[in-house]
Amino acid sequence: MDITITPHQSNNCWNSIGVYGDRSCKKLETVIHCRNCPVYSTAGRSLLEREIPVDYLNEWTATIASPQTQSPLAIGNQAAVRIGRATDTFSAIVFRLSNELFALPVGVLQEVTHPSAIHTLPHRSNDLFLGLVNIRGEILLCASLSHLLGLETIEPPSSDRDCRMLVVGKNGKWVFPVDEVHRIYRFHLNEFKATPVVISRSQETYSQGVIDWHDKKVNYLNAELLLDMLARRI
Repeated sequence: MDITITPHQSNNCWNSIGVYGDRSCKKLETVIHCRNCPVYSTAGRSLLEREIPVDYLNEWTATIASPQTQSPLAIGNQAAVRIGRATDTFSAIVFRLSNELFALPVGVLQEVTHPSAIHTLPHRSNDLFLGLVNIRGEILLCASLSHLLGLETIEPPSSDRDCRMLVVGKNGKWVFPVDEVHRIYRFHLNEFKATPVVISRSQETYSQGVIDWHDKKVNYLNAELLLDMLARRI
């Protein structure tokens, strides 16, 4: 079946130089992920607005009506193999807190934004719960991931140029100030290593393992446990 999608195929940059390719696109330094880029959004809209080919329904009708050459079990096994290969890798956003690197799965990442003013709440704000932040008109809870992980401030505070805020969560959103964001990267499951003994007890609680990245150690966090603990403590 041949369906021409000219607008989509004319600028398929996300699969070549974007997060699904070699990540060489310079725009990733500011947009972090292709889904935040206007080029990607425009291509998505063009897919929805394109005209359906005249013979589209006829081709699908013929395909569905044709007898199967393979048993459903064989087809299911092939699909399982493809899914298994796809799940051998995962994407995570790498960021820095103080002088240590961490990563969170992109599945919980909602947005990366420049720092916004944190409004403290009388008798409520503390070292963990910093206050409220206005992100695109939405008031969100802001928490200190550094405090939750028991990090000590060793390096001087980062410049405003490097600092970012991560908006994460699924059912509810949280905002985490971080010292630097290193974009989204794809890792293989065999890159995981056990959490070293020297790591702090707080970090070990939320860690799923350590990844070697650019000759540095990245602590991959258990997002579900981390968000659940925040909901309990705040």
